[in-house]
Amino acid sequence: MENFGLYVILTQPRLPHAKIAEICVKAGVKMLQLREKHLSDQALLSLGKEIKRITKGSSTKFIINDRVDLAFLMDADGVHLGQDDLCIADARKIVGSDIIIGRSTHSIEQANAAIAEGADYIGFGPVYETPTKAVPDPTVGLALLKKAIHTSPVPVVAIGGIFPKTLDSVISTGAQNFAVVRYLMETDEVESRILQLLFSIKNKKLGR
Repeated sequence: MENFGLYVILTQPRLPHAKIAEICVKAGVKMLQLREKHLSDQALLSLGKEIKRITKGSSTKFIINDRVDLAFLMDADGVHLGQDDLCIADARKIVGSDIIIGRSTHSIEQANAAIAEGADYIGFGPVYETPTKAVPDPTVGLALLKKAIHTSPVPVVAIGGIFPKTLDSVISTGAQNFAVVRYLMETDEVESRILQLLFSIKNKKLGR
């Protein structure tokens, strides 16, 4: 799997989910994940199908968090698994071999294990402190992120506290993929912020 740059995670956004999906498609965002743990299965499935209708045929891949069963039903392009979710071999029995499967990792050991079991990409973090999880994982910091990136044969997505002010330091590790949550979810100015991030990622990567 090739690197994809900005990875937008939909988690209780201020703007409607569908509106942000439309913005992502228009801007050419490559990866869009739906992560709404508080919704019922029915509500999550309905929302996922709506987002898939928007992203279908575009360059934006639609990823569902955790729910391998619903990934199949909503025709998602991929599923993102946490450390306590299904192993990738079992997940593939449900969704097949063509779907993208990512895994959250919080240490080099977990990263290596995810790669060994066949993850298409890994999330690595949190790089900085973040309140987006009820029980946050300990921060990994820049040094471990750099090690994960330089030893991984699959794309590594830096996650946790990614903002314009932290982007330079994260890019300095060799990072090419960046998951952003709060900076985009807690604002009405999603489109301008996405365009800003895409511009910054492109230019800072070219200039390093």
